[in-house]
Amino acid sequence: MIKGFRDFIMRGNVIDLAVAVVIGAAFTALVTSFTSSLIQPIINLALGGGVDGGKLVVNDQVFDFGAVLNSAITFLITAAVVYFAFVAPMNSWKNRHKTKEEAEVEEEITLLREIRDSLVTRATGGATGFDGPSKDPLE
Repeated sequence: MIKGFRDFIMRGNVIDLAVAVVIGAAFTALVTSFTSSLIQPIINLALGGGVDGGKLVVNDQVFDFGAVLNSAITFLITAAVVYFAFVAPMNSWKNRHKTKEEAEVEEEITLLREIRDSLVTRATGGATGFDGPSKDPLE
């Protein structure tokens, strides 16, 4: 049981995931600091000025619209950086470096489609009005 756990922990993807979580947390702290220190004051000025800008007080209850807007901006910045710095380049890299097996599978699917089309043509005598299934079963 211990050996299985050790093998699980030592897999590359588990270590990569741990590193990603740590870097993500550090990056989130950086973006939060940026928006709290630079963006929040601008929002407060735009929504009424001063420290109480962007806040609505009703019966001693504070509705802090500026903080909500600041959090939304923090989220958008974080999501954009994650997408443009990590997701898009990784997808591009995967598409350029398809494994040999993936290429073979795609070739096999193409061949199977050609065989199916040939069999349909033979069965219908070359007629084009084949009323077969509307969905391609190989997709």
